[in-house]
Amino acid sequence: MLILFNKPYGVISQFSRHEKYPTLKDFIPYKNVYPAGRLDTDSEGLLILTDNGAFQNKISNPANKILKTYIAQVENIPNNYSLEKLKKGVLIKGVMTKPALIKRINEPDIWTRNPPIRERKLIPTSWLEIKISEGKNRQVRRMTASISHPTLRLIRTKIGEFELNKINPGEYSILKGNF
Repeated sequence: MLILFNKPYGVISQFSRHEKYPTLKDFIPYKNVYPAGRLDTDSEGLLILTDNGAFQNKISNPANKILKTYIAQVENIPNNYSLEKLKKGVLIKGVMTKPALIKRINEPDIWTRNPPIRERKLIPTSWLEIKISEGKNRQVRRMTASISHPTLRLIRTKIGEFELNKINPGEYSILKGNF
């Protein structure tokens, strides 16, 4: 079984209960499926769940170099020099990230986040599409912070060939087939 889930903001990527936040158990009624990777509580978007351990490892293991695509709303407007730094890799906690595919994008047509991001009257925001093949803890957020453009909102839209498409936050789609 393969489930594509649009994880809402504020949900923990685990099934065991949490005292403060909702978990996958509040959204996914199936037993014996597990997330292939994680999304931070304050990140949104595509989370793949499966009952196939080999497939779960294939998706999660950075050695397989499966691209994960994110859209990130960041503070201010990064210049080309800053974007080039991200493309080449940046130093995070003493480790260099692998090169990333980065481009500026127009504001996407997406759902409203609850709660909304903090907005400042004098500080504009912009959107980036970021594709990485690794997935270190809070990597995209740390990457944008390293170029002085903190991430305000982060949504994963694609993992390899699997896309979020029109799945609404808190909803899922089940895919059939051999994965």
